Amino acid sequence: MSDNKNILIAGVGGQGTLLTSRILGNVLTTAGFDVKISEVHGMAQRGGAVITFVKYGKKVYSPVIDFGEADFILCFERLEAARRLPYLKDTGIMIISDQRISPMPVITGNAEYPERIIERIKETGANVRSADALSLALEAGSPKSVNIVLLGLFSTILEFSAETWDRALEAEIKPVFLDLNKKAFALGRAAGR
Repeated sequence: MSDNKNILIAGVGGQGTLLTSRILGNVLTTAGFDVKISEVHGMAQRGGAVITFVKYGKKVYSPVIDFGEADFILCFERLEAARRLPYLKDTGIMIISDQRISPMPVITGNAEYPERIIERIKETGANVRSADALSLALEAGSPKSVNIVLLGLFSTILEFSAETWDRALEAEIKPVFLDLNKKAFALGRAAGR
């Protein structure tokens, strides 16, 4: 059996799913792990689903994560969390932003957005940690920093030094946005404690 760990990151186009996977990859590589990242794009530019797989360990041969294999799932939107639940291991942890972004069928009136998504996920027995990441992102200065808020929360579970996280943020985020994102990360980290 492999000692590798699997992280699935799910959101919709424009939420920073790919940036989040790059920051995680930086942290994990700095910590000495072999890391593989795979990106799966839906209709990302139209608000469609975007997921990335981040696999790390002593030696990783494939970045692909199958159903029931994710140790951690980070979801930047409620409905994406429901869609990705089958990937979660029985012992896995799902981190969810309590944010609603209506997909096109809901916007056009052809479908209804499901109610009580996070509660229904918890009712399956899944280990869920949710946060109002959008409010924290707004407090940091931008609604676009929801991903970094959740990454800050995740950093309380995936324990690496504060310096390692800080260096990864500095390496992957443009300097003009760095202070805002460091604040978002700190707010998420505080929410996770």
